[in-house]
Amino acid sequence: MQYQSKLTRQGLIDLALDKYFANVDAKNLDAVLDCFHDNAMLTVQNVFVVHDGKESIRRMFVDFMAGYETIIHRDFISTVDVENGRISTCFTAELIDHQGNTTLLYNTNFWRIRGDKFQEVYVYMSGENPLT
Repeated sequence: MQYQSKLTRQGLIDLALDKYFANVDAKNLDAVLDCFHDNAMLTVQNVFVVHDGKESIRRMFVDFMAGYETIIHRDFISTVDVENGRISTCFTAELIDHQGNTTLLYNTNFWRIRGDKFQEVYVYMSGENPLT
C-alpha cells in the first residue's frame, strides 16, 4: 500500500533523526510516540517480532528505555524517497546497561510515512533484539 506524505526530503530526515532517534536517546517516550500513527506497525525483521499499534509500540519502548542506562544512535547514513514518503537509515546503536556493559549494534531502519508520521517501521539489526 502506498501512503501520501507531505514531508520534504529534509522533513523526512528530521522526523527520523531529530524527532525519533534524538528522543529515543533522551528517553522522551511521549515525543517518540508522537512520531507514530495510532495504528502504526513496527517490525523487527530479523527476529519476526511485530509491534502492532501505538500501545504495543509504547510498551516496547518502556521496556527498552528501562533496560539501558544510556542509549546512543549515531553514524547515520540515510537514503530518502520523497515522492513515496520513505526513508531508510543505517546507523550504530550503542546501548549501555545498568551494570556498565556496552552493546554495539549495526542496524538499518526503513520507514513508510503517512502524512507526517510513521505508518510502518522495519528494523534490521546485527545482534540480539532489545526491542521485545
